[in-house]
Amino acid sequence: MHKLSIKEIISKINAEEPFNAVSEDYSFTLKIDSYAYYICGAVHDGHQFRKELWDNCLHTDYDRWYEEDPATKYIVQNHPIVIAGCDSRFEYDLNRAPEAAIYEDAWGKELWKKSLKSDVKDRSLKKHHNFYQVVHALVSKIESKYGVAIVYDIHSYNWRRWDREVPVINLGTKNIDSTRYASFADSWCATLSGIKLPHNIQTTSGINDTFQGNGYFLKYITQNFKNTLVLATEFSKIYCHELQYIMYPEVVHAIQQGLDNKLPLHAKTFYNQFIS
Repeated sequence: MHKLSIKEIISKINAEEPFNAVSEDYSFTLKIDSYAYYICGAVHDGHQFRKELWDNCLHTDYDRWYEEDPATKYIVQNHPIVIAGCDSRFEYDLNRAPEAAIYEDAWGKELWKKSLKSDVKDRSLKKHHNFYQVVHALVSKIESKYGVAIVYDIHSYNWRRWDREVPVINLGTKNIDSTRYASFADSWCATLSGIKLPHNIQTTSGINDTFQGNGYFLKYITQNFKNTLVLATEFSKIYCHELQYIMYPEVVHAIQQGLDNKLPLHAKTFYNQFIS
């Protein structure tokens, strides 16, 4: 892996050059083994939290971890194109528009002891801006190369927060073109329910059951690229113990294996239908 500037990353994308890089400010990673017609994103994978914010933050390390999406980069790491955030959403949220990306409070709890100064916010928002410069260049390259593209927008959510039974995997489709893409959302939902998990976990799946797919990553790509489908895919945190701060690596690995097998086939079906 190399440390590259935004300009260098975009230059490599434009030249269709495979590479594995971290941005020079260490805010995100991008791996491109080959320029395939599908992209995997894990915008909430990151846990880094800038040191100048530590003393001013009312949330603990555990509080932040609880609301982040740990292991979401890992479960898609074997696919040809993977872009992932390194920083915690508590510094700036890549899945929110710039004007809302820096929290004042988080899940009903005040976040800062003192309001952040504008220069502190600007340093975070610069990283948000840089990430989307690269996203734009990347999706533009894939869509122009193939005519279409599909993005698997991978997240997780806290199932223990709900007072009802919720699916292990939820797809949010509210902001996609249902006329063109509903069948691919349906088939992705059905495909995901076939992932085999240990400990007799039944892999249930649903569409717009817990979340509707209102994230900025999906909206940004959908609004800027007319032939790119983004599938917001949320795994409930059955792969960790939310309350005890424990990861279950055997469950994480099973999800990764399931996606290794099923995701490329779904992407191929999408691509083949649109080029036929």
